[in-house]
Amino acid sequence: MKAVHFGAGNIGRGFIGKVLADADVNVTFADVNKPLVDQLSHQQSYNVKVVGSDSHIEKVTRINAVNSNSAALIEQMTYTDLVTTAVGPAILDKIAQTIAQGIEARFKADNLKPLNIIACENMVRGTTHLKQEVFKYLAASYHDLAEDKIGFVDSAVDRIVPPADAANDDPLDVTVETFSEWIVDETQFKGDIPSIEGMETTANLMAFVERKLFTLNTGHIITAYLGALAGYKTVREAIEDPDIRQQVKAAMQQSGAVLIRRYGFDSQLHQSYIDKIIERFANPFLVDDIERVGRQPIRKLGANDRLLKPLLGTLEYNLDNQYLVKGIAAALFYDNPADPQALELQDYLKQHGVRACLIKYTGLGENDAILDNIETTYLALQKQYV
Repeated sequence: MKAVHFGAGNIGRGFIGKVLADADVNVTFADVNKPLVDQLSHQQSYNVKVVGSDSHIEKVTRINAVNSNSAALIEQMTYTDLVTTAVGPAILDKIAQTIAQGIEARFKADNLKPLNIIACENMVRGTTHLKQEVFKYLAASYHDLAEDKIGFVDSAVDRIVPPADAANDDPLDVTVETFSEWIVDETQFKGDIPSIEGMETTANLMAFVERKLFTLNTGHIITAYLGALAGYKTVREAIEDPDIRQQVKAAMQQSGAVLIRRYGFDSQLHQSYIDKIIERFANPFLVDDIERVGRQPIRKLGANDRLLKPLLGTLEYNLDNQYLVKGIAAALFYDNPADPQALELQDYLKQHGVRACLIKYTGLGENDAILDNIETTYLALQKQYV
């Protein structure tokens, strides 16, 4: 089996590319970083440091690489069996035209074998979004054939892959945590679903998308924003503070109550999932900077993202939410001179105040009662930390 994987960065090499290669799939990475592509295509292997209760090295083989803008990539897509991505949500639209060209090349070569495309991004229904973009570039004469032969499969992905150590001798080496989860929507495949160890299938993907968003992402960002207020530099430092740990755990329990009500998750199993995630944050082998986790606060305050969406769920089901409220209030303090969104947020906050800032960036209406709670909590945090 052959796969083309867009994105040869740390997540591409340390997570999806590794899962595929470990399952004996021949992986061709596609990336615009020429030195990275050249080294991958020359070495055709790299090392992954897997860290959990201990640390060990795993070698990844069965890989190659091509430039994303090359004819060689279109040739690879013409006969590949699977396409995956780990490029980041902002880059998906930019690779859509290339994917459309690859699909057209398959059809022109009379290759009518089913092809499945899976966007493995930190994005709800990212592949469905990618499909819409691909069809903008795909010739209209191929639309019906693509609907029949090309599967666009949504997925939920979860693995912490911190930035590489700058002192690392080999730029291809990457560090990842032991835990990984890749869940795909089995209802969206065309042809047979490939059997890949490490890729799980489900008919109810949104339950797992929201489980990850409301638990890992919610807990991660609240740890970062409370940690930043307390002066910590890493997620591990923050979660080892007993007061922050208690508040983060309580926030995840409040978001978890939404999941239990909405999807029928077992409450004890979900509590175990929360406990596992907190221990992942405290992994001594992972250095995850608060500056990295906290970046782009405007996006993370969006109505469908990790802070507001679980809060809205608590309002829908009339559930406790004071710790989720605190996480949102803490986000308003995030200030990073290197982050354009943080600068914009702080500027608007200073000019217009808390309520106007929340209305602009969260989608909450000016008459929503929860605005009072968030503002009161913000003022309490301001008094405590500023």
